[in-house]
Amino acid sequence: MARVSESVTVLNHREANPAEGLLPRPAVWSSRGWDDIHLELYQQPKFATAEHQHTLHAIAIGLPNAATNPTGYRWLDGQRQREERPQHGLAIIPAGVAHRCSWDSEAQFMVLALEPALLQHVGQDWVNPDRIQLLPQFMDTADSFIQSLVLALKAEVVSGGLGSSLLVDNLKTSLAIHLLRDYCVTQPRLSSIAGGLSKTKRKQVKEYVDANLHQELKLVELAAIAQISPAYFARSFKQSEGLSPHQYILQRRVEQAQVLLRHSELSLAEIAVRVGFCDQSHLTRCFKRLVGVTPTQFRQR
Repeated sequence: MARVSESVTVLNHREANPAEGLLPRPAVWSSRGWDDIHLELYQQPKFATAEHQHTLHAIAIGLPNAATNPTGYRWLDGQRQREERPQHGLAIIPAGVAHRCSWDSEAQFMVLALEPALLQHVGQDWVNPDRIQLLPQFMDTADSFIQSLVLALKAEVVSGGLGSSLLVDNLKTSLAIHLLRDYCVTQPRLSSIAGGLSKTKRKQVKEYVDANLHQELKLVELAAIAQISPAYFARSFKQSEGLSPHQYILQRRVEQAQVLLRHSELSLAEIAVRVGFCDQSHLTRCFKRLVGVTPTQFRQR
């Protein structure tokens, strides 16, 4: 965190404890190791902040409070508004916009910060990146789509990242497309993708996936094989396969695990590593969800 003047504080969510000195308490937890996005959970007493700015776009999502529905004031881009802050209401604070707020009671909320370059990168297929401008929004309405994405990201943090970077890539790409469509000055034309990926590109991507199941697979790598942007790839791949890239890779890992269970003496822990799961328990959970039985039960058939 650095001060650019005597009155305005700049929060950099790329750093640890970005709100130190601004909020009464530090974050309960923060995400680590994700590209382009950062998620933080806060639990605060009644408080008011000084004026500040964010280096990244910030989305604040209010969480339910057992005692009361927190209310307060927000000053955003030169405007002041009293907020009723409904359950899962969200405020959008674009990078560089002056902002401060107050809370009349204890509050629990999450902050999802994203790099401005993410919107430009994802939106490059549909709109001039120089025309992408995120609009400020007060915390007076909820957005069920953003809520579901944030809860999925929260689950990744809480589980210790047992999914994969590809899952986070899919979630952040979906978030960026949603923001581009509904919360930007210039709305891109997200045209449909007739036919999805070509047969050749699908074959190349699938061969790459099968050859690299044992290691972490990223959306940007698969998109590079298809020679299109990650956002365009994610949509066209699902159009072609009926599954998101993350779902497809998970399915292939489970299928390869079935082969090894049938035709090898490898332990479950060894199989988990060989097909790209974090550990044996991760393999077991995903295997049972897709196959209906545990790996041990499958091997005993």
